[in-house]
Amino acid sequence: MATKKIIAVLGATGAQGGGLVRAIQAEPTGEFQARAITRNPASESARALAALGAEVVKGDADDEASLRAAFEGAWGAFCVTFYWEHMSAETETAQIATMARSARTASLRHVVWSTLEDSRKWIPLDDARMPTLGGKYKVPHFDAKGESDHYFTDAQVPVTFLLASFYFENFFRSGLRRGPDGVLSLTFPLGKETMASIASEDIGRCAYGIFRDSANWIGKTVGIAGEQLTMAEMAAIFTEVMGEEVRYNDVPPEVFRSFPIPGADDLGNMFQFYRDFAAHFRESRPLGVARSLNPRMQGFREWLRAHKDKIPIV
Repeated sequence: MATKKIIAVLGATGAQGGGLVRAIQAEPTGEFQARAITRNPASESARALAALGAEVVKGDADDEASLRAAFEGAWGAFCVTFYWEHMSAETETAQIATMARSARTASLRHVVWSTLEDSRKWIPLDDARMPTLGGKYKVPHFDAKGESDHYFTDAQVPVTFLLASFYFENFFRSGLRRGPDGVLSLTFPLGKETMASIASEDIGRCAYGIFRDSANWIGKTVGIAGEQLTMAEMAAIFTEVMGEEVRYNDVPPEVFRSFPIPGADDLGNMFQFYRDFAAHFRESRPLGVARSLNPRMQGFREWLRAHKDKIPIV
């Protein structure tokens, strides 16, 4: 049997990277082998990946030497960051630069970089419709990724820029709220606009589809979504699946930004970006492209039926 191409996967114990590792290892006769990169190879989630046959190695985007070692001998890599761990755009930018340099040093043949839009291309810093955060961002967890895309191209790394979408799994945190009248509700500042969304597992599966068709995706940007639904449509699906009425409670972005939750200002700006530029998100994330990369793509109804017991009600 020919030697398999190794895909080094950052965020392997997380949502996106874990989905990719599982997709690769689900095809034992395929051309790829997953190398799961984690800061803690002894963790339960890392051991679960090893049980699938993945190689598990230690690596950290804050430690360039460890990342270079983790990339050594790999054919490709999946690069992703987790902003919400530190909530620092500057930290995220530094990590992305380290990933790009390490990919260049390892002479990787293909990198899939999970990025997002730099919202300031649509909403300049002096645009008063949305508050500026930290003096230089509109949506920090978007902007830091988008402005860092150049690290890969500057390093001349063969790269595909993968634009993901709002995770269905975010409902595990936001949940449903029961009002004084006993009716459940979803509260978001999206008006009547659609929002691109996806099951996190399907992001990894789409990345796998890109690696499998590498020659056609290097140098390109691809946006993926499993659904393009309004919050009212999502509420209707919740009603159907949960077996009781769920209403959509639309609030202005400034109200959402005032909520006592971590990163409310960043998230409020993100939802406003989704709302005010919904046409861009629909056009940049065509459902057909994502389904061609991942024929197993889950719709929201299918996903919710499988996970309804994990949705908290408060």
